[in-house]
Amino acid sequence: MKVLILGLCLMTMTVQLISAQPTETIKTSTTNTPEQQEIINLSKSKWAWMADKNVDSLNLLFDQKCMFIHMGGSWGKVQELSTIKSGGIWYKKAEVYAVTVNIIGNTAILLNDIDLLAVVGGNEVTHAFMVTEVYIKEKGIWQMGSLTFSQLLRPVKMK
Repeated sequence: MKVLILGLCLMTMTVQLISAQPTETIKTSTTNTPEQQEIINLSKSKWAWMADKNVDSLNLLFDQKCMFIHMGGSWGKVQELSTIKSGGIWYKKAEVYAVTVNIIGNTAILLNDIDLLAVVGGNEVTHAFMVTEVYIKEKGIWQMGSLTFSQLLRPVKMK
């Protein structure tokens, strides 16, 4: 009997934890410095270039040592550009709900709370992600050093 009651209690707590997931993970700052706004604009351009499969612009943006972390693996610049160009992953539309940028020295860390509509292996999928973009400024130019997709537990909002 004790085991049954304990099991019911654990099951109730699990359901409560699952249903208590946050609906918003970051807040967009209402005031950004010009440098933060530059990074936000660069990120917006990146999403457009990825949707358009504009590998020439992305090639300039991605540093040679840039790393890409996806749900299915991680790889470098050459493979990411090849994947985009071939349509292996088509970043069809990124709906950005919140963005924040922290700048530390010559490094900018941008977080995007997004829903991503993508075509992967011919299948259209939509996921909620927290995307971390790391940019490094060298010789006055920002280049991407890392792009990480972390799946969120919140429901997809995109219609």
